[in-house]
This record gives sequence, C-alpha cells and structure tokens, in this order.
Amino acid sequence: MDSRSIHILAVKTALPGPPVDNAALARRLGTGDAWVRWAETNVGVHSRHLARDLESGAITHSLADLGTAAAQDALSAAGVDAADVDLMVMGSSMPDMLMPATVNVVADRLGVNEVPTYQLQGGCSAFVQALQIAVRRLASGRARTALVLGGDTWVKHVDPSGDVKRLSPAELTTVALAGDGAGCLVLSAEPRPGAPVLRSVDSRLAGGPPVQTLEWFGAHADTGQPAVTDDRRAVEERVPELAAEAWRELLDDNGWKDSDVDVVLPPQHSGRVTDRVTEALGLAGVRSVSRVEEAGNCGNALMLLQLEDALAGLSGGGRAVGLMVEATEWARGGIAVEVP
Repeated sequence: MDSRSIHILAVKTALPGPPVDNAALARRLGTGDAWVRWAETNVGVHSRHLARDLESGAITHSLADLGTAAAQDALSAAGVDAADVDLMVMGSSMPDMLMPATVNVVADRLGVNEVPTYQLQGGCSAFVQALQIAVRRLASGRARTALVLGGDTWVKHVDPSGDVKRLSPAELTTVALAGDGAGCLVLSAEPRPGAPVLRSVDSRLAGGPPVQTLEWFGAHADTGQPAVTDDRRAVEERVPELAAEAWRELLDDNGWKDSDVDVVLPPQHSGRVTDRVTEALGLAGVRSVSRVEEAGNCGNALMLLQLEDALAGLSGGGRAVGLMVEATEWARGGIAVEVP
C-alpha cells in the first residue's frame, strides 16, 4: 500500500479570535495610514488572527489550544473517536515550548494514549514532512487512523504592544505578515465512499543558504539581536522558481497534465509572493486558493486552511495540488489530492 491508498476523512482548522485588520494593527503600533498602505501593497496581507489580545498584550491562545480545537472538529467531522486514533504527527516551526512536545499536550487533551506521537520542527515544510511520516506508517500497515496537525503561533516572536521604533525592518515586516492558526487532517488507510485520496506527498531539501531565521529567545529577550531576519527580495525571487519545480514533480509523479488539475494551493509566504507564484505557473483554467491575505502567514497551518477550502468546492474527479516552499532551509514539495 502506498500514498495512493490513503484517504482524507476530514480536514479542519482553528484560528484565534476575530480578524485584526491593518488599520487596527496600525493604531496599536502608532504608525498611521502610510504603514497600512505599505502592508497591503508590499506585503499583501489585509488581516490576520492573533493569539494575543491587541489591547492588553495578554496571550489568549497557545498552539496546543488551537491544535486541540482543530483536532476535535476534525474527529467529529470524520465520525472518528479519539480511541480509534493510533498515530499522531505534528509539524510546527513554533511549538509552545521545548518540552513537553506540543503534539503530546494535544494528544493528552484529546484522550489519545498508547500510540506513537511525533513532532517535527520546521518552517512551511514541517506539515508536509509530518504528512509523509503518517502516510508511510499507514501504508506499511503499522497504523490505520492518523491525526496530522500543522500550525504556528507567533506570540513569542511578535509583540504588537512593544516599541515599534526598536524593530528592525525584517521584524516590522513580520508584524504585518504574521498570523496564528492550526489545522488537522484525519487520515485512514481504509477506504470510505467519497473520501478524497492523497495521491502524493513530497518534501525535499532544495539547497542554498537560508534567507529567513527565527531565534529561540523570541521578541522579549534583551540580547541586542533581532528575533527574526527575513530577506523579502530573496524570497520573492526564488519561491516562484521552486514552486514551479514542485508543481512539475508532483504532476509527473501522478502522470497528470496541467489541465488535469482543478485547484492549486500556492505557497503562502505573503500575498505578494502568492501573486508571483501564480504568474510563474501560468495555469489557465486552474483555480487558485489563497488564504494569506486574510489569515496572515500562519506557517504550517496555511496549507490546511487552503485544503479545507479547496475540498469543500471539489466534486467527484476533482484534483488539487498544494505546493510548499520553505525559505528557512530552502525546501520544496507538496501534496496531490483527488476526489473519487
């Protein structure tokens, strides 16, 4: 059995609180209308959901909170009991703490026990890598039902209540770009009528020095070093190239042509980068599902947000391809899904 026999029983996501638009964020930062125009034009994000109260600065949600909510909704939608889950894997670049693993906190809250659990740390690639592990264990017969989670929260690294004048350009960009969220897939090795089939999952290192970094110490430590570095120009230049390579590899793996795909889920580094990827792919007649403009860059949750939307609009025979490009270690890959 390989990934062509793995079925998606449900996909659900969780976002913290109401959306925070650029005007509200600018008021909190004390920046004004010029910053709003810059965020919308140069970053391409209009709103985001934050796991921190904008007025008080208090943290309102942890990644475990969001992951648990998404997993509970996914289990309910799939009609699966927590007792039936025999594998959990999570991908995140920003787990709640070094120990314990966030995936284990979620498992405990769900009542999942006596099963293998794995947590992978990485940028946008971690969810896809988590999915690879789950698919391989399901395909080998070592598991029958798996929960695969992806998500990130920026609360340790982005503080909108801080002194904006002390932020580096990269940190200021991150404040505009960052959003929080999580998602969960319920996968099964056993067929279910109408359940989408996961045809391919791929992730591979693409080489080259990282152009984004995220330090452990976060935004609140007085180290004299920025918590975040981000070379936007390098991201905008290389992501479309790697996305096109991932697209071709996924299609070749399944023997699909461009015209065989109904929906593409482009990499979601920013709204601006998404536009460049869509232009680079040049796919006439293929619908693009983007969530970064209104949800911000919530890292490993974004493909799940896109997939949730895409599957809701696909009928029998429909096909979707999700693309992943990570600039922190230059990885590329993605997923191919088909509705029977």
